[in-house]
Amino acid sequence: MSSISVRRLDEETLRRLRARADRHGVSMEEEVRRILQSAVSGPERLGDLARTTFGPTHGVELELPRHDPHDPITPE
Repeated sequence: MSSISVRRLDEETLRRLRARADRHGVSMEEEVRRILQSAVSGPERLGDLARTTFGPTHGVELELPRHDPHDPITPE
């Protein structure tokens, strides 16, 4: 495993990082690992991103309207 050092972080960033780590019940180092991993790895599918962003765990439940089936478009 590799290591990195981050220098010259302002006090407000450190305060927010510490608070975020406390909310998640982990060390600041673990929180930084999680943030970096999340930042560099995208969702496997666009639907996963939508579900993560707007899914039921985030207070949003979308109900899609029902549509009648339609015939496929045929070229003229």
